[in-house]
Amino acid sequence: MNQLLDWISQPWPWYVAGPLIALVMFSMLFFGKSFGLSANLRTMCSILGAGKSCDFFDFNWRDQMWNLVFAAGLVLGGLISYLYLGNDQAAHISEATIAELQSYGIENPGQTVVPQEIFNWESLLTVKGIIFIVIGGFLVGFGTRYAGGCTSGHAISGLSDLQPASLLAVVGFFIGGLIMTYFVLPYLLVL
Repeated sequence: MNQLLDWISQPWPWYVAGPLIALVMFSMLFFGKSFGLSANLRTMCSILGAGKSCDFFDFNWRDQMWNLVFAAGLVLGGLISYLYLGNDQAAHISEATIAELQSYGIENPGQTVVPQEIFNWESLLTVKGIIFIVIGGFLVGFGTRYAGGCTSGHAISGLSDLQPASLLAVVGFFIGGLIMTYFVLPYLLVL
């Protein structure tokens, strides 16, 4: 049993993970399904009765129950991974990135998944915390709705369906990420 846990908890190489993702996508295409986590919000709103007052939520939500089960599995799998399969190893980031983040006031970059100087309860009530957590969260939600789906839906499902809108959205995600990383984030970190 320990050997199995050791094998599961190791990072999987691209030649294992890539074909598994492709297999899932081919099976979803075969069954006429499309993948995307943000669609679950629409499904949950429809379940709670939002379709009575808004046509966008008026659809047969029972056809999307598989996607809710998938999202619940992600949460449960993440919890199991954290509790039983996690390790305390630091994230592998380059020395140049570590030095640059330290120059912005991040004390131990890579020691945790997210910098504790930004993502904690105390910083939520600061200007930096409001910008990163509240405004950033709003922009992610707005962008997801405006783009017609989330990064996973467009990049994995939409591109495998050869949807031009998904290609445009993914290009936009990368451009936005580069702009944020090189032009916006350095100024926000020194607030």
